[in-house]
Amino acid sequence: MTPVWSTACRDWEERIVQRRSLIPFDPLFPDEAAAALAVFKSLHIVDLPGKPTFGEACDQWVFDFVSAIFGAYDHQSARRLIRKFLLLISKKNSKSTIAAGIMVTALIRNWRFNAELLILAPTIEVAGNSFDPAAGMVRHDPELDALLDVIDHQRLIKHRTTGAELKVVAANKDVVSGTKAAFVLVDELWLFGKRANAKAMLREATGGLSSAREGFVVYLTTHSDEEPRGVFKDELDHFRGVRDSTIEDPASLGVLYEYPPAMLERDAFLKPSNFYVTNPNIGRSVHEDWIENELAQEKRGAGEGLQIFLAKHLNVEIGTRLSRDRWTGAEFWDGAIDKTITVDELIRRCEVIVAGVDGGGLDDLLGLCLIGREKGSKRWLVWCHAWAWSIVWKRRQDIVTKLNELIAEGSLTRCEMVDDDLSTDIDADGSEVGQADLTEDVRGVVEILVKVRDAGLFPEGGAIGLDPMGVAAIVDELSSNGFDSATQLMSIPQGYKLSGAVKGSARKLAARTMRHAGTALMQWCVGNAKMEPRGTSAVAIVKSAPGAKIDPLAAMFNAVTLMTRNPEAVMNVDDWIASLRA
Repeated sequence: MTPVWSTACRDWEERIVQRRSLIPFDPLFPDEAAAALAVFKSLHIVDLPGKPTFGEACDQWVFDFVSAIFGAYDHQSARRLIRKFLLLISKKNSKSTIAAGIMVTALIRNWRFNAELLILAPTIEVAGNSFDPAAGMVRHDPELDALLDVIDHQRLIKHRTTGAELKVVAANKDVVSGTKAAFVLVDELWLFGKRANAKAMLREATGGLSSAREGFVVYLTTHSDEEPRGVFKDELDHFRGVRDSTIEDPASLGVLYEYPPAMLERDAFLKPSNFYVTNPNIGRSVHEDWIENELAQEKRGAGEGLQIFLAKHLNVEIGTRLSRDRWTGAEFWDGAIDKTITVDELIRRCEVIVAGVDGGGLDDLLGLCLIGREKGSKRWLVWCHAWAWSIVWKRRQDIVTKLNELIAEGSLTRCEMVDDDLSTDIDADGSEVGQADLTEDVRGVVEILVKVRDAGLFPEGGAIGLDPMGVAAIVDELSSNGFDSATQLMSIPQGYKLSGAVKGSARKLAARTMRHAGTALMQWCVGNAKMEPRGTSAVAIVKSAPGAKIDPLAAMFNAVTLMTRNPEAVMNVDDWIASLRA
């Protein structure tokens, strides 16, 4: 009889704080779980003093996870009822060693002749982190050494009886192409999230599970050193949804060691007494005093970066709120969302609108921001959009998955180049030139600005604020569409001269008198920005990394500068509607 179960864990917030298991059910097939656990517990961890076994060195949470994986196998039907697993856990909790133990156990328990088992790592170094302990487990046990053959130069362990092979490989398309692995473990999934081709690669690597019904795929990962994206974000969202019961998928089980939202809101993760929440191995492979000392260094700016430390060692997801030098408005950004805001809504709800434009280099985004002052409430309503040329997808492989996500959201428009090798042509002033028509993004911006202008909602003077660098094409297009460059277009000084807009908008977000559409585009840009002091009281918004994109946010500050002048529309919206009826 097939058991009935759910992999949802709706009370996970209570469980994780109380140090209870995050797996809300007993193994579906206890005999299978016990047999596999006996093998797993007997394996030696050779890089620990005394070379203890997993049974001697591990806490119960490890055994619960192993039991859930192997205990989901139905021997009668030769199929595994739960086939997809995710372990999200802080660094230094023996993740790669546990991965090695799980896959050696699978190799021993496997009954299929010539089966393929695969540990897929994003780099050679990560691959070694799993292969070395796996090889050590075999060599330290005479019985296993007689049963399994370790081939170091191929990072391969072969079962002498069944011919099954456990391969540990650094991922690339050629390596995983054509694989028929029945058992797959993917280490450091967050790194795969940065690869544009990772989804196809993982689909290829796990293709063997379609015919081998006893197989499984296990994802192991810490949090990313930047905002989650790509396949990592996809899987993280899926397993969170399963855990929270918003997605029904009993064939997936996630064990996610992360702080409950309430603890994140009050920064409870900074207290040493709470380090255990995302470090279930605390006191074993990782220690509270070490985390506390390292955290103190990061707060002083003496380490690798506070955000990265929190993500890696406390499993705190990087977002808009965690950067030490973040824009002060970032903390209040998520609390000021109004998903109803669109261009049409601005026109309907606002008494006046101003615009800001920024960016537009071939490997930049061209950002447009509209800010409208709402009738009655006088709140500022913010809408932003961006355009990017196709060459960005070639030059910036590290953000391709994020760009594709923004296109799917509708907040980014991709503009195709006739020749993506355009960057090889440089004109006399150092700018890039070519034969392609490079005005598609500009035309997109102007089309929206014309719509607002024709609605009569722009002020007579200072309607559109632009970064003075690289705006010639935009000015030309606006002029050709009837805009007065002398009165309606305004050059906005950048750098520290934007201090008023930077600080003022943060204050309005905190007071919730400034609302925005809550797009992933702006969430990303806000997270990419940091604030640097200039002089005694001025600040400048700059990129958090050389390749980060913040152009739409800069466009917003340009628009804020104009809106602070308390403009009045040429024609209010009621008059505009009356004129249309006439």
